[in-house]
Amino acid sequence: MSLRASVKEALRVHGIDAAADDDPAALRERLNDVYLEEVRVLRTRQRSGEIPLREYATHVDALKNRFPLLSLRLPEWSD
Repeated sequence: MSLRASVKEALRVHGIDAAADDDPAALRERLNDVYLEEVRVLRTRQRSGEIPLREYATHVDALKNRFPLLSLRLPEWSD
């Protein structure tokens, strides 16, 4: 089973290089870990006052939009 080229590129954007023997589920888990770290950073920025609470939802939406692969089912990751 091989990953789609668009999936490989989307993973690279987030600093994840997929090897030929990487399992899509494991790659998704790694991507999710990156996403969760970004969520933590965003929450810390909001709590420190860098992001006003009224703007927080907008930042969360923008973050979600940077990780469209997480909304794809695993069968859609492969050719």
